[in-house]
Amino acid sequence: MPAADKSGFPLQNLPYGIFSRRGELPRVGVAIGDQVLDLSVLAARGVLPGCRWSASGTLNAFLAAGPRVWREVRERLLRLLGDASQRPAVLPALVPMEEVLMHLPFGVADLVRFQASLEHTTNLGRMFRPPADPLPRNWRRMPVGQYGRASSVTVSGAPIVRPSGQLRGLGGADPVFGPCRRLDVSAEIGYVVGVPSAPPYPLGTDAFEDHVFGVVLAGTWRAHDIIAWESSPLGPFLGQFATSVSPWVLPLAALETARTEPPVQDPAPLPYLKTARPWGLDITLRMELNGRVVSRPPFSTQYWTGPQLFAHTSVSGAPLRTGDLLTSGPVSGSAGGQFGTFLELAWNGRDPLGMPDGTERVFLEDGDVVCVTASASGPEGVQLSLGEVIGMVCPAV
Repeated sequence: MPAADKSGFPLQNLPYGIFSRRGELPRVGVAIGDQVLDLSVLAARGVLPGCRWSASGTLNAFLAAGPRVWREVRERLLRLLGDASQRPAVLPALVPMEEVLMHLPFGVADLVRFQASLEHTTNLGRMFRPPADPLPRNWRRMPVGQYGRASSVTVSGAPIVRPSGQLRGLGGADPVFGPCRRLDVSAEIGYVVGVPSAPPYPLGTDAFEDHVFGVVLAGTWRAHDIIAWESSPLGPFLGQFATSVSPWVLPLAALETARTEPPVQDPAPLPYLKTARPWGLDITLRMELNGRVVSRPPFSTQYWTGPQLFAHTSVSGAPLRTGDLLTSGPVSGSAGGQFGTFLELAWNGRDPLGMPDGTERVFLEDGDVVCVTASASGPEGVQLSLGEVIGMVCPAV
């Protein structure tokens, strides 16, 4: 089978995505080494029986099939790819990654943005609410989130057009309309819901693995000056204008060895937010600006974990649907080189980032290219890639 030790896509990974080649329809593939395994070919040849969803241009039917199907397909793929005697069955389904075009991996039902990082939330409080307590009173009691626009989710590589909107006038003057000047992006992890829930019945943290298929790397693009004017009284609306996701969705089953104890929660969460198993994840993100590494945010320090975000989204009885995307919000560590937004990295203009060409950055400029990657700890020290999120900033329309 393909050598994958350095690719980030070894046998222990096997993330799912949607791909096509020129002139072909999109279909389901699995990343292995530097190739994509075409599951529709395996299904058509009888190697993956019963997987008619593999010819679809979205993962949603597979996501909705549930844990038993997820487990059976993964076990079958592990046997096929790990057994040299199966090589004749697998080779016709392998496509070089350099030949494929990747698509949005699933149809997004609802987009829920959380703010799960204690460090990020504390940094915002220190910037904008000194000398008061940087944390809102409710923040340690529950995961704080807001709904976004599912239609704003795009796959990595889609251009990021600088948004225009209402901006606060100088010195209390009337607002003006124009391109945002404080463009930012945050490095995030998203949880992808597979099996829907039945309203009005809420789901607890113990149902997380029965309903959530896996995780995806994400980047949320923000216009801070639009947000500053629009946020009162209902919060951001147009200013959080796009979310880019990696083309690869990593199953929870691949993350068993990446699980770690999350930070201690004080005060103890209410009963519906308590978890029986630790669901911190040893994932390290890396953010680059124009090819230069500017930050390495650690996901293991996230205060609120995936099962808690999941349970809180469901607790009111509102249904979870196949394709719901629950994002962590900006991932930030405690040190400057671990911040997950440019707002934090440049500390709102106090500490501009020096660039190799002698210029400085506080926020993103037209032509800038941001690349976010992430890897999780796998068995025996193997690193499992979550793919990449790339976006080039284009001028406002």
